[in-house]
Amino acid sequence: MKHDKFPGHIGRTVAESRPWWPTSCNHKEQKPNIVVVVLDDTGWADFGCFGSEIRTPTIDRLAARGLRYTNFHVTPLCSPTRTCLLTGRNHHAVGMRFLSDTDTGFPNSRGSIDRDVALLPAMLREQGYGSYLVGKWHLTPSHEISPAGPYHNWPLGRGFDRFYGFLPGCTDQITPELCEDNHQVDREFGEDYHLTEDLVDRAISYVRDHTVFRDEEPFFLQLAFGATHAPFQAPRSFIEPYVDVFAKGWDATREDRLLRQKELGIAPQDAELAPRNDEVDAWASLSADQKLLYTHLQAAYAGFLEHTDVHLGRLVDELERLGELDNTLIIVMSDNGASREGGKDGAVDTNAPYSGLPQSVEEQLKHLDQIGTRHGGAHYPQGWAMAGNTPFRRYKQHVDLGGVRSPMVVSWPKGIGTTGEVRTQFSHVIDLAPTIMSLAGLDYPLPCDGRSIASTFAATDVPAPRATQYWENLGHRAIWHEGWRAVTEHRQGVAYDDDDWRLYDTEGDFSESRDRADDEPERLKEMIGRWWQEAEANNVLPLDDRTLVQLLRARPPIGLMSRNRLVFRPGQSHVPISSMIAGSERSMLVTASFRDRALAEGGVLVASGDRRGGYTLYVKEGRLVFEHVQLGHRTTCVADAPLPAGTCEAGFALHNRQGHSAELVLLHGRQRVGAVRIPTTAAHLSFWGIDIGKDAADRVSNEYSGEFAYRGRSFETLTIDFLDRPLIEDVAEAMESTE
Repeated sequence: MKHDKFPGHIGRTVAESRPWWPTSCNHKEQKPNIVVVVLDDTGWADFGCFGSEIRTPTIDRLAARGLRYTNFHVTPLCSPTRTCLLTGRNHHAVGMRFLSDTDTGFPNSRGSIDRDVALLPAMLREQGYGSYLVGKWHLTPSHEISPAGPYHNWPLGRGFDRFYGFLPGCTDQITPELCEDNHQVDREFGEDYHLTEDLVDRAISYVRDHTVFRDEEPFFLQLAFGATHAPFQAPRSFIEPYVDVFAKGWDATREDRLLRQKELGIAPQDAELAPRNDEVDAWASLSADQKLLYTHLQAAYAGFLEHTDVHLGRLVDELERLGELDNTLIIVMSDNGASREGGKDGAVDTNAPYSGLPQSVEEQLKHLDQIGTRHGGAHYPQGWAMAGNTPFRRYKQHVDLGGVRSPMVVSWPKGIGTTGEVRTQFSHVIDLAPTIMSLAGLDYPLPCDGRSIASTFAATDVPAPRATQYWENLGHRAIWHEGWRAVTEHRQGVAYDDDDWRLYDTEGDFSESRDRADDEPERLKEMIGRWWQEAEANNVLPLDDRTLVQLLRARPPIGLMSRNRLVFRPGQSHVPISSMIAGSERSMLVTASFRDRALAEGGVLVASGDRRGGYTLYVKEGRLVFEHVQLGHRTTCVADAPLPAGTCEAGFALHNRQGHSAELVLLHGRQRVGAVRIPTTAAHLSFWGIDIGKDAADRVSNEYSGEFAYRGRSFETLTIDFLDRPLIEDVAEAMESTE
C-alpha cells in the first residue's frame, strides 16, 4: 500500500524506515479561546456597566478591560437567538421561527435547526477546538427530549464535545432536570444546591481538563445560565439588600438608569426615556401593598443576577489562574429583553402565572419571606421588566427595542488593544458566529447571513458590517436599514396589511421615542416593502399570530403528548417536564397493575411534580392514597378499603370540569373506593416531570420521606389513558357516583 502523503519513509523494516508524527501547530498561540456567556431574559439596563443599581462586578470588570456594544441586537425569544448565535443565519431560514418546544408543521418552525446547517461548535472542532456547552440548550424539540432520545438534536449531535445542563427553556434553580452528554442526571439536591453554582463548577472542570489534556489546543465554551429567567431563586443574603434599593419604584428607577447611562457614555446626552408602556401603572398610583410586594419581587431578580455574576467571577478567576484569560475572547450577552411574563402583579411562585392562575397581591403577601427560596421561585411584575429595558419600550416577545436590544460586553486582553470603550455600530447576534470563526482562522462557509464585527474591536469609526436586518415574532415585525427602523406591533386577528407601522431615525433617536411615519411616508413604504422581501428570502412565511401560550399548548401529532395511552414500568427513567404530560389538566385514567402482591407492600406508584405543585399516588399502611398540590393547596383522598393482595389493579380516574376543577375517583379495579373534588388543576404544576415507582425530587407529599419507592416486585406496569374523548362506560359510572 502506498502512503503518498506520509512525510516519513516506509522501508522493508523499521531500521530502513523513518517515522513521522503530526506535530501541533500550537493553536493556542495563534487562536484565542472563546467563552460565550448567555444570560436569559436580562434587560439592556440590568448590568451595572449599563446603568443598573444591581451589582455586577464581574461583568463590569470585563467591560473595563474590553468593550461595551450599545447597538447590539438579538431576537425576541431564546431559541431563535441561540440559533442565530450558533449558525450565523437568520432563524426562520433554518427552521427555528419560534421556540423549540413545538413543531408547528411548517419548514420555518420545526423546533430544531435544519440538519444540513453546520453549527459553530462543529466548525470550531474542525479547527482544533474543544467545544463545551454548560447550561441551557433549548434547541431540541420537546418530543425528542426523552431518556431514549433521539439524540441527533441534542448538543453532542450538533457538534459539542461535552454537555452538562438542561434541554428545555427554563428550569427550577434548586431542583433542575439535568442532562449530561446524552443521558439524564440522577442526583439528590441538597439544601444548599443552586444550579448556577453547579454550572460554573462544571464549566471550570471542563476548562481545567482541557488545559491539562489538550494544552496545545484552544477551547470554545458556551456558558448559558438559567438566570435570569424565572423562577428567580438565590440565597436570601443576595436578595434582602435590594429591598431598600428598589423601594423607589420602577418610574424613578428608569429615570435614574437613563441618567447613569448618559454618564457612562452608553446613551447619548439627548436620549429620551420612551413613554411608560400602556399596560404599566404609574408607581405613585399603586397601593402600599402593591409597592411592598413588587419591591420584594424586584429584589429577588436583582439578587439572582448578582449571585450569577459572583459565580461567573469564579470562572473568570480560574481562567486567570490557569494563564488563559489574556488570550480568551469572552462575550457576555442576553438572549432577549426583560420578560413581562410575570404579568401585572408578578408572582411569589412562578408556577402561578405559568399555570394560568395568577394569585392576588393579598395572597402573595403572605409569602414574602419565601421569595427566591426553594419554595418561592419568583417572577417580577411587568413594570420591573419595563425598567430592565430602560430606556426602551416593550419587552421580550416584542420586536421593539425592549425585546431585541441586548447588552453585550466583549473582553479579549490580547486581541483588543483599547479598554473600557463603547462601540455603537449596529450589530446582531447572527454576526457573532462569523466573528468567532474569523478569529479561529476560518472564513465562515456560505451561506451566512451575518458578517464579522472583528474590525470594530480596534476602532470606533468603522462602519456596521451590514445594511439590513429584519425581525418577526408572533406576527410582530420590524426592519432596520441604513440607520432607519420600521416597527409594527401586530394585533391578533387583525389583517397584517392593516397593522400600524412606526418609523424611527435610529441615529438621532436612541430610544426610538419619536415616530417619523407621518413625516417620511415614502421611506416607510419602502421599508415595509423591504421587510416583505426579507421575509420571502428568509423563509419567514407563513406568518403566525398565535400567542406564546397558544403555541406552547398546541399538541402536534408527535411525541408522548400526542398519545392517548402510555404504559410505564417501575425503575425506568424520569419522564421530563417537556413531555407535556405531567399536568393534571387532562382527564385521565391511571392504572397500576400488580401480580402476586403482598399485603405489606407500599410506596409511591407515580409522582408528578413537587411539593409546590404536583400529584402523587401511593400505598401506605395498606391503603391507596392520592394527593394533589397546586400553589400550596393540597387535596387528599384515602381509599376506604385496604388494597387487596394477589393479582390486582388500582389507580384513579380524573375527570376535569369547566373552571379548572376536577373530580377524582380512587379505584380498585373498577370498584370505587374513594372520591374527592380537586378545586384547581393545571397543565403546569411545577418544573419537574414524572417518576414511576418513586418520588424523586422535592417530595409531593409530606406523608412520606425520601423517595418512598415501591420496592415490591409485584408492581408491573403503570398505565395512563388520557380521556380527551368521552369517558368509557365504567369510568363514567364511577364519576357519576361522586355527584
